[in-house]
Amino acid sequence: MEENKLAIQNQLTNEDIKNLIYTIRGKQVMLDSDVAMLYHYTTKNINKAVKRNIDRFPEDFCFQLTEMEFQNLRFQFGTLNKKVNNGEVTRKYLPYVFTEQGISMLSGVLKNEIAIKVSVNIMRAFIEMRKFLMVGVFL
Repeated sequence: MEENKLAIQNQLTNEDIKNLIYTIRGKQVMLDSDVAMLYHYTTKNINKAVKRNIDRFPEDFCFQLTEMEFQNLRFQFGTLNKKVNNGEVTRKYLPYVFTEQGISMLSGVLKNEIAIKVSVNIMRAFIEMRKFLMVGVFL
């Protein structure tokens, strides 16, 4: 089972991961639900791990979206359903988002092989995104 999960993770490209990175409050972040999917955890368990280790996740590592930020993402991408409609995903609470540093801290908190391997790929995607943004500034 563990090998199958690792095989799936190895199929993810940097482009796949970069498509899960959004800019909110001027920071590049990933949604808790996307991080959970990549790590093969539930969103609830990811957020529980953060709350159990809250001192490791200051506001510049992890923060909860406001209702307006959440609505903007929903309208922009047509995802992140908050209510159940014909079997769609439900969100009881506003999502949390993780910065690059938050992802790094989360991999240390989760302490499993998948989290470590996935975190390396996520870090690479964040670095590529940062390089792309920096090049755009100089053009």
